[in-house]
Amino acid sequence: MNAGHQHVGDFHVYDTTMRDGAQQEGLNLSVQDKLHIARHLDDLGVGYIEGGWPGSNPKDTEFFQLAAKELDLRHATLAAFGATRRPHVAAADDTLLAALRDSGASVVTLVAKSHDRHVELALRTTLDENLAMVRDSVTHLREAGQRVFVDLEHFFDGYRANRDYALEVVRTAAEAGAEVAVLCDTNGGMLPHWVAEIVADVMGTGARLGIHAHNDTGCAVANSMAAVQAGVTHLQGCINGYGERTGNADLVTCVANLELKLGMSLLPEGHLADATRISHAISEITNYPPHARQPYTGVSAFAHKAGLHASAIRVDADLYQHIDPSLVGNDMRLLVSEMAGRATIELKGKELGYDLASDPELLARVTDRVKQMEQAGYTFEAADASFELLLAEEVDGARTSFFDVESWRVLAESSRGAAALSEATVKLRAGGVRLAVIGEGNGPVNALDHALRQAIEQVYPDVARFHLTDFRVRILDQGHGTDAVTRVLIETTDGKSVWVTVGVGANIIEASWEALVDAVTYGLRLHEVRPRIDD
Repeated sequence: MNAGHQHVGDFHVYDTTMRDGAQQEGLNLSVQDKLHIARHLDDLGVGYIEGGWPGSNPKDTEFFQLAAKELDLRHATLAAFGATRRPHVAAADDTLLAALRDSGASVVTLVAKSHDRHVELALRTTLDENLAMVRDSVTHLREAGQRVFVDLEHFFDGYRANRDYALEVVRTAAEAGAEVAVLCDTNGGMLPHWVAEIVADVMGTGARLGIHAHNDTGCAVANSMAAVQAGVTHLQGCINGYGERTGNADLVTCVANLELKLGMSLLPEGHLADATRISHAISEITNYPPHARQPYTGVSAFAHKAGLHASAIRVDADLYQHIDPSLVGNDMRLLVSEMAGRATIELKGKELGYDLASDPELLARVTDRVKQMEQAGYTFEAADASFELLLAEEVDGARTSFFDVESWRVLAESSRGAAALSEATVKLRAGGVRLAVIGEGNGPVNALDHALRQAIEQVYPDVARFHLTDFRVRILDQGHGTDAVTRVLIETTDGKSVWVTVGVGANIIEASWEALVDAVTYGLRLHEVRPRIDD
């Protein structure tokens, strides 16, 4: 654990994912999860990583102990979070302050009350004693050789209730030696112009200011931008906007806005280009799927669907994109749908390595087929793998085939007091061999998936690396009831790549089987496995 780094410029980028972000409903991080996240954040190049509250719970205490031994941070400084001393207790005698002092962290972020009613009702002490708590706690930790930041909880609401007292807390923290007084919109109720006005006033104290915004009005990023433009030089946020209720300011969105729109240099040069990878990697650790429409890093952030857009993009991609996606490590995507014209199909083909522009007849055939299939219930905008198989079939004149399915069937059984079980039988030919395999699962689709992969991996061992990671069902023409057309989307991974396939059928099992076959076929094609079918 590195105790001190030279940060880019004089601006602090401070991540609180592992402490404030971890307060998100359903988000639970182990100590090892936090160590992995810290490494990713360091790779991004943030200046400060808030590791948690040592002394408040065993997990955070253990994290700081392991961090000292296992983390070799190249860009970030680890910060410990805690509270000011308790009322009428000497700072030297406060056990939680002692845990912060002994954490090994060179930076401590103290939360302090700045709203008069919170002091009187939550702390149950006087306004003067609260000022003493701030002063004593900062002074004590500074004398122990630690740098101190102070998070002023409920600051904006407190400022509105009692401006003079809120400003006095800021001055007290700064005079005691706090490097930064962080103005927190704890309830998330502020709007950008209110934030700008209040920050401009607080700048008059002469203290260095920070911003910590919650997203309850949907303005956390905008409020952070307003605070920075008003003079704040310390920005707090969470990766992917994690946090309690509606979340915190998304740190990547804030940094990307400041770097790419305002020309500020916040991260080490070139590190912003790793933002998408790191955002998605941390999503895997938290087990929260990446938000597709997340600014900058979402898979849909630079996705284009309408044919009119595609025609313009063919001339100049910048016409419908606010930045070059590569600046944040993302890619432009063209979505193939019923709205797609020839330009979309042509560009999508080029993206996949096919020159459709030189063959107008082929281009027209593919476009017509896509529209006909979408009319029947298919969707290709979220199923790139199935579209690529369709395109390859039209180009090559035959469908890519690594195996021939002879038949399949699935049985479901349930008995009183026992969990329902499913059994699938798949018969196929692959590599000149006829295979008949029975697979079991907790449902019919799970059983079919097991049977199909168990059969094919006997000939193509790479299939053992394929795993179904997501399964989505949509009932089309819902007015038809149980005889409505069913669409299934299946997401598969080999540990490195992820692909999505689509199937449509009269029932969920038929649709799922089609999507499963496409998933395995695409995966084998991706791995460039040679077909070994005995005709």
